[in-house]
Amino acid sequence: MEEGRVKKSSHYAWQIYYHIVFPVKYRKALLDEEIERIIVETARGIEERYDIEFEQIGCDRDHIHILCAAHPEVAPWQIVRVFKILTAREIFRAKPSVKRELWGGQFWTDGYYVATVGERGEWSVVERYVKNRVSGFSGGFRALSGEG
Repeated sequence: MEEGRVKKSSHYAWQIYYHIVFPVKYRKALLDEEIERIIVETARGIEERYDIEFEQIGCDRDHIHILCAAHPEVAPWQIVRVFKILTAREIFRAKPSVKRELWGGQFWTDGYYVATVGERGEWSVVERYVKNRVSGFSGGFRALSGEG
Protein backbone atom coordinates (compact mmCIF):
# COMPACT_ATOMS: atom_id res chain seq x y z
CA MET A 1 0.00 0.00 0.00
CA GLU A 2 1.21 3.46 -0.75
CA GLU A 3 0.76 5.26 2.52
CA GLY A 4 -1.83 8.00 2.31
CA ARG A 5 -3.10 6.80 -1.08
CA VAL A 6 -6.67 7.97 -1.59
CA LYS A 7 -8.66 6.23 -4.31
CA LYS A 8 -11.10 8.24 -6.38
CA SER A 9 -14.02 7.74 -8.70
CA SER A 10 -16.44 10.23 -10.23
CA HIS A 11 -18.39 10.72 -6.99
CA TYR A 12 -16.21 9.22 -4.24
CA ALA A 13 -12.86 9.55 -2.59
CA TRP A 14 -12.00 6.81 -0.11
CA GLN A 15 -9.33 5.02 1.83
CA ILE A 16 -10.88 1.93 3.44
CA TYR A 17 -8.80 -1.09 4.46
CA TYR A 18 -9.91 -4.30 6.17
CA HIS A 19 -8.12 -7.04 8.08
CA ILE A 20 -10.21 -10.20 7.61
CA VAL A 21 -9.57 -13.60 9.21
CA PHE A 22 -11.43 -16.87 8.83
CA PRO A 23 -10.59 -20.53 9.40
CA VAL A 24 -10.87 -23.62 7.27
CA LYS A 25 -13.95 -25.71 8.09
CA TYR A 26 -13.40 -27.77 11.28
CA ARG A 27 -10.07 -25.89 11.67
CA LYS A 28 -8.47 -28.57 9.51
CA ALA A 29 -4.81 -27.88 8.65
CA LEU A 30 -5.30 -27.90 4.86
CA LEU A 31 -3.62 -24.65 3.78
CA ASP A 32 -0.49 -26.06 2.19
CA GLU A 33 1.67 -24.49 -0.50
CA GLU A 34 -0.46 -25.78 -3.39
CA ILE A 35 -3.73 -24.52 -1.88
CA GLU A 36 -2.19 -21.15 -1.09
CA ARG A 37 -1.11 -20.87 -4.74
CA ILE A 38 -4.70 -21.59 -5.82
CA ILE A 39 -5.97 -18.94 -3.38
CA VAL A 40 -3.51 -16.31 -4.66
CA GLU A 41 -4.38 -17.00 -8.30
CA THR A 42 -8.09 -16.84 -7.52
CA ALA A 43 -7.61 -13.57 -5.60
CA ARG A 44 -5.97 -12.06 -8.69
CA GLY A 45 -9.08 -12.94 -10.66
CA ILE A 46 -11.31 -11.44 -7.97
CA GLU A 47 -9.35 -8.19 -8.19
CA GLU A 48 -9.96 -8.04 -11.93
CA ARG A 49 -13.74 -8.50 -11.60
CA TYR A 50 -14.63 -6.69 -8.36
CA ASP A 51 -13.77 -3.39 -6.65
CA ILE A 52 -11.50 -5.22 -4.18
CA GLU A 53 -7.70 -4.95 -3.89
CA PHE A 54 -5.78 -7.56 -1.92
CA GLU A 55 -2.72 -5.97 -0.30
CA GLN A 56 -1.54 -9.05 1.63
CA ILE A 57 -2.72 -12.62 2.15
CA GLY A 58 -1.09 -14.82 4.75
CA CYS A 59 -1.95 -18.40 5.69
CA ASP A 60 -1.46 -20.44 8.79
CA ARG A 61 -2.22 -24.11 8.30
CA ASP A 62 -5.85 -23.78 9.43
CA HIS A 63 -6.84 -20.14 8.81
CA ILE A 64 -6.19 -17.18 6.54
CA HIS A 65 -5.50 -13.46 7.06
CA ILE A 66 -6.45 -10.98 4.36
CA LEU A 67 -5.49 -7.33 4.22
CA CYS A 68 -7.56 -5.63 1.53
CA ALA A 69 -9.13 -2.42 0.29
CA ALA A 70 -12.54 -2.00 -1.28
CA HIS A 71 -14.83 0.60 -2.80
CA PRO A 72 -17.20 2.11 -0.17
CA GLU A 73 -20.17 0.40 -1.82
CA VAL A 74 -18.60 -3.02 -1.18
CA ALA A 75 -19.45 -4.19 2.34
CA PRO A 76 -17.00 -6.42 4.27
CA TRP A 77 -19.48 -9.32 4.21
CA GLN A 78 -19.50 -9.10 0.39
CA ILE A 79 -15.70 -9.34 0.26
CA VAL A 80 -15.79 -12.41 2.50
CA ARG A 81 -18.64 -14.03 0.55
CA VAL A 82 -17.00 -13.56 -2.86
CA PHE A 83 -13.59 -14.67 -1.57
CA LYS A 84 -14.91 -17.80 0.18
CA ILE A 85 -17.15 -18.93 -2.68
CA LEU A 86 -14.62 -18.44 -5.47
CA THR A 87 -11.56 -19.78 -3.64
CA ALA A 88 -13.44 -22.86 -2.38
CA ARG A 89 -14.73 -23.62 -5.87
CA GLU A 90 -11.22 -23.38 -7.34
CA ILE A 91 -9.63 -25.42 -4.53
CA PHE A 92 -12.19 -28.23 -4.97
CA ARG A 93 -11.77 -28.13 -8.76
CA ALA A 94 -7.96 -28.24 -8.68
CA LYS A 95 -7.60 -30.59 -5.72
CA PRO A 96 -10.70 -32.84 -5.38
CA SER A 97 -9.14 -34.88 -2.57
CA VAL A 98 -9.61 -31.89 -0.25
CA LYS A 99 -13.40 -32.17 -0.51
CA ARG A 100 -13.25 -35.67 1.01
CA GLU A 101 -11.46 -34.21 4.05
CA LEU A 102 -14.43 -31.91 4.69
CA TRP A 103 -17.59 -33.90 5.28
CA GLY A 104 -20.05 -31.13 4.45
CA GLY A 105 -18.39 -30.03 1.24
CA GLN A 106 -17.59 -26.48 2.44
CA PHE A 107 -13.97 -25.34 2.57
CA TRP A 108 -14.34 -22.31 4.87
CA THR A 109 -16.29 -21.86 8.11
CA ASP A 110 -19.40 -19.69 8.08
CA GLY A 111 -17.93 -17.05 10.40
CA TYR A 112 -15.15 -14.51 10.09
CA TYR A 113 -13.39 -11.64 11.87
CA VAL A 114 -13.15 -8.20 10.25
CA ALA A 115 -11.62 -4.93 11.44
CA THR A 116 -10.80 -1.68 9.72
CA VAL A 117 -7.15 -0.74 9.54
CA GLY A 118 -6.01 2.86 9.86
CA GLU A 119 -3.10 4.59 8.20
CA ARG A 120 -1.49 6.02 11.36
CA GLY A 121 0.92 3.28 12.44
CA GLU A 122 -1.71 0.58 12.71
CA TRP A 123 -1.34 -0.37 9.04
CA SER A 124 2.31 -1.35 9.25
CA VAL A 125 1.68 -3.46 12.36
CA VAL A 126 -1.18 -5.39 10.74
CA GLU A 127 0.65 -5.71 7.41
CA ARG A 128 3.74 -7.15 9.15
CA TYR A 129 1.55 -9.55 11.14
CA VAL A 130 -0.28 -10.81 8.04
CA LYS A 131 2.97 -11.18 6.07
CA ASN A 132 4.36 -13.34 8.87
CA ARG A 133 1.37 -15.72 8.90
CA VAL A 134 3.19 -18.43 7.05
CA SER A 135 3.26 -22.14 7.83
CA GLY A 136 6.67 -23.25 6.61
CA PHE A 137 6.15 -22.52 2.92
CA SER A 138 6.67 -19.34 0.97
CA GLY A 139 3.41 -17.62 1.76
CA GLY A 140 2.00 -14.16 1.83
CA PHE A 141 0.55 -12.19 -1.02
CA ARG A 142 3.77 -10.45 -1.97
CA ALA A 143 3.64 -11.90 -5.50
CA LEU A 144 0.29 -10.24 -6.16
CA SER A 145 1.30 -6.87 -4.77
CA GLY A 146 4.47 -6.95 -6.89
CA GLU A 147 6.92 -7.38 -4.02
CA GLY A 148 8.34 -10.69 -5.03
